[in-house]
Amino acid sequence: MKIAMGSDHGGIHLKEHIKTYLLKKGFEVEDYGTYNEESVDYPDYAAAVAEAVVAKKQDCGILICGTGIGVSIAANKVKGIRAALCGDCFSALMSKEHNNANILCMGERVIGRGLAEKIVDTYLNSQFQGGLHARRVEKIMNLEK
Repeated sequence: MKIAMGSDHGGIHLKEHIKTYLLKKGFEVEDYGTYNEESVDYPDYAAAVAEAVVAKKQDCGILICGTGIGVSIAANKVKGIRAALCGDCFSALMSKEHNNANILCMGERVIGRGLAEKIVDTYLNSQFQGGLHARRVEKIMNLEK
């Protein structure tokens, strides 16, 4: 599985930790930045990851900023994206099973590394259930028209 990752300066430490974690587990990770703690604008990195996911260059994305709010709002502006802000494993599970989220968003200043690893594992190991959820996701996607 190929995963696009991105963060702003507020999420760089957690992004680097999760990137290393995923590489050790055998995932392919494409890092869309940022690469240092210099202040940057999170919409730029959210857009880069979202566009890679929509273009199917990557299977899914993970975005991190200080709270996860900014990157999730920005990513969801890209047509075809369903970015879910998750701060717990149940939300990560439901984001995939019920909403077929294609980008997971987290906040470095909100959750710790251990919880972030569990959220990522839950998200990546979950599958969209389809059925009545497919109808609902289709209605979400129709809002873009």
